[in-house]
Parts: sequence; structure tokens; C-alpha cells
Amino acid sequence: MNRIDRISAILIQLQSRRIVKAGDIAERFNISLRTVYRDIKTLEEAGIPLIGEAGIGYSIMDGYRLPPVMFTREEATAFLTAEKLMEKLTDPSSDENYKSAMYKVRSVLRMAEKDFLENIDGHIEVLKSRRTSGVRLDLNPLQIILKGIGDRTVLSIHYFAMHSQEKTERCIEPVGVFYQDNYWHLIAWCRLRQDYRDFRLDRISNISLTGERFRAQHPSLNEYISQQARERNLQEVVVRVEKRVGPYLNEQKYYNGFVSERETDGMIEMTFLTEFLEGFVRWLMMYGDMAVIVRPENLREKVKELSKTIMLRNS
Repeated sequence: MNRIDRISAILIQLQSRRIVKAGDIAERFNISLRTVYRDIKTLEEAGIPLIGEAGIGYSIMDGYRLPPVMFTREEATAFLTAEKLMEKLTDPSSDENYKSAMYKVRSVLRMAEKDFLENIDGHIEVLKSRRTSGVRLDLNPLQIILKGIGDRTVLSIHYFAMHSQEKTERCIEPVGVFYQDNYWHLIAWCRLRQDYRDFRLDRISNISLTGERFRAQHPSLNEYISQQARERNLQEVVVRVEKRVGPYLNEQKYYNGFVSERETDGMIEMTFLTEFLEGFVRWLMMYGDMAVIVRPENLREKVKELSKTIMLRNS
């Protein structure tokens, strides 16, 4: 990226948030802090009313507005793809809000980009899994939850716990939401259980804002998930599989603690975090002739033991 494009991108980033730290800009563009300061000075000299404070960050003076941003064709296509995802994976309220935002995005596109989106609109689809999430469409839980998180407001929910087959009414302090395996999850501090809990949205039959603000400082969602991984004593597993196997592992790998992957030596090296090594062994055995265990060593031993058992039973 040349300097002019980078400075323009920095200006857009400054408009996207109330305060932007110099370190965040440096990390995004892979530049030094010294270069960030130089680029910020260039914007100031161009007449952009920036406010900066050491140790806090930069912001654009309130009330200052720039002409509408022009999106590239690739950015507009990404918006269209996200719209398809929002339509299938969120509640009606979130979908309607996103569609409203898309009208505004389309309004500032050039005619060529508008025509391009029209042409490809019918060629992108997101198909729901045969296993439905079961979220009640009339609740619009995501919008209520996100408002509760943003305003630090206590939520009241009616929840059905699968393990105890118990219906309870609870007051919770929301921390964050995430989507996994076709289900939306809400992490929150439960006042009934006096602990953090993972609530599946399809098991919430009623949800509302109580109007009560909570003062407790909860961890971010990423901090909570990382802490849970440490407390569950997850074990790292690294295996290499032949590239031709990759497409068959796309969905299965997530059920076995998939973290990341990279290509190396003509193979795909995959990293997992698992708390049940025995179960991982049995899954890996399905692709055993096309896989190599990198670590841990005891995984190799478990594979050997299971192989011997299978041979003895069938000899």
C-alpha cells in the first residue's frame, strides 16, 4: 500500500471509532509508531481537526463530517455476502437493521458497482443446516442482548437447562455472544448461580431488559474463552494431513477443537485443543493412513494401542 492510500485508510479508521490508538494503526498497517505520528501530522496539515492525547489515542473533533466514503467493488461484494449471512444466521430485527444499512451502502456506490451487485445477488446463497437452531423469531434476542451489553443493563430470561431439564427465571449480566455449530450462545454472569454461564439462545423462551445497570467489571468475551480453555486443561494436538483430505475435514475439525492450520512440506498442519484425547484418537483413526502426528508423543502411543486392540479383536 502506498502512502497516499494508507493515509486515506487511516482517516477512514479514525472516523470509525470515537478514539483510535496509535498502536492499533501501527498494527493494522504493519508500520512503526514513528510512521503513524508522521501520517497523523500530514492529516492535521491537510485541515483535519484531530484531537490527540498521549497514552489515550486520536479522535476527530465532534461535529466534523466528511463526504460519503466510496466503496470498492470488492468491499461492496463483501457487504452483500455478509447480508446473506445476516439473513440466515440472525434474528429478524438484526436482519432488518443490516438491510437498512445496505441500502445506505448501495446509495453511495458508483453505477458500475450497483450493476455488479445486481448481477451477482442471485448467485450467493447461505443454506441453513438441517439441524435448526430453534431460536424464537418473535423474541429478537440478539438485539436485546447487544443493547444490554452496550448499555451494561441486566437482562431477565426464562431458560430451559438441558442437563437438569429445569425451567428457571434468571437475572443475568451479559458479557458477549458467539455463534458455533449452528447455535448462538450468550456468555453472562448469572445472579441465580453466582457464576458465569453459557446460555444457548434457542433455550431462551423469554428475554427482556430490566432497566437496571450493573457495575461489575466482567472480562471480555475473548478473555473469558481463553480463561475457560486454561481451566479445562486443554491439550494441544498437532497433526499433518495430506491436502486431498482437507475438504473432508472442514466441518468435523471444529467438533474436535480445531484452532488453526497452515501448509508445510506439501501437507496441511492442523492445530487442535482437546480435553478428551481418547475421543480425538478415534476420530483421527478414520484418516490414519493419510495423517502424521507431530505432537504430543502420548497421542502416537494411544493410536498404537488402539490399532493393536483392533487387530487382536479381528485376528
